[in-house]
Amino acid sequence: MHCENERIIVMKTVVESTSAPSQLKVVLAFAIVYIVWGSTYFFIQKALVSFPPFILGAIRFISAGILMLTWGILQGEKMFTGRRLIVPVVTGLLLLFVGNGIVIWVQQSLPSAMVAIFVSSSPIWFVIMDRPMWRENFSNKTAIIGLLVGFAGVILLFYDKLSGGMKGHFTLGDFLPMGLLLLGSAVWAGGSLYSKYRSGGNSPAVNTTWQMMAAGLAFLISSMIHQEWQLFDINAVSLSASLSLLYLTIFGSILGFGAYVWLLKMQPVTKVSTYAYVNPLVAVMLGIFLANESVSTLQLTGLLTILSSVLLINLHKYVKIRKPVAVKT
Repeated sequence: MHCENERIIVMKTVVESTSAPSQLKVVLAFAIVYIVWGSTYFFIQKALVSFPPFILGAIRFISAGILMLTWGILQGEKMFTGRRLIVPVVTGLLLLFVGNGIVIWVQQSLPSAMVAIFVSSSPIWFVIMDRPMWRENFSNKTAIIGLLVGFAGVILLFYDKLSGGMKGHFTLGDFLPMGLLLLGSAVWAGGSLYSKYRSGGNSPAVNTTWQMMAAGLAFLISSMIHQEWQLFDINAVSLSASLSLLYLTIFGSILGFGAYVWLLKMQPVTKVSTYAYVNPLVAVMLGIFLANESVSTLQLTGLLTILSSVLLINLHKYVKIRKPVAVKT
């Protein structure tokens, strides 16, 4: 009987080790989503100096999609899976064309601080819309508190810039882009949950490829409708804007979005959604190191508040890891 129990324990350990991702992969994926996506605010602004918004999205995602498609074919991936491509196409339109497209569009008129604050509402939308996890999410008080604390931390982080940027310049016309940002955050959360629960049996690489291709084509059609190509002068594109577009394509799209899609399949969405709080923090740090911006006491308070929120959201995970597991023999 004792030997039989040992055999069962060994078999269970083998199954868990083959099905669960390594902790190192999870940490690296989170690091990529946290840091790389946090830097995209900076590079989107630099790219928009030379590229119209829809052309920027079209070149970025079609290029990334073609690179991913080529890589997948060379790796022997089944890239053309018929009806199973419906889910990644729909997800790409929701996440990248609507969600990310709104962020690109509103950065033409709204301060980046306000954009970051509205985008940081995504984790709250995740909790509200993730119906299969309502029982677990709403019973986890520390996670709910962590979400609210994180949102407050983002507001503290950008309060100085937000109050200075809006003083005397806020008009009723600003409500439209603000409303679009809230819509984009909700659509992003809904698209992420749709991807998580209906991945369609494709590998993350296949899903990522067709998500970017679908979004890129939608951006291309939109750029034609808005007649952006008629006014676009490729010879006037600066080196800085070109390098920013290259960074957004390779790191922001292929590496960052690929890591995000993989994390959605492997981790709880409340945990994955913490990127929306950490990304603005990274954006501020980039401003300090690359643009010689100073950090205020209020920003430091916001930084510590955000880090506390991430800890609260994941606190129950740490407690489970520390709790000893009794094995019956």
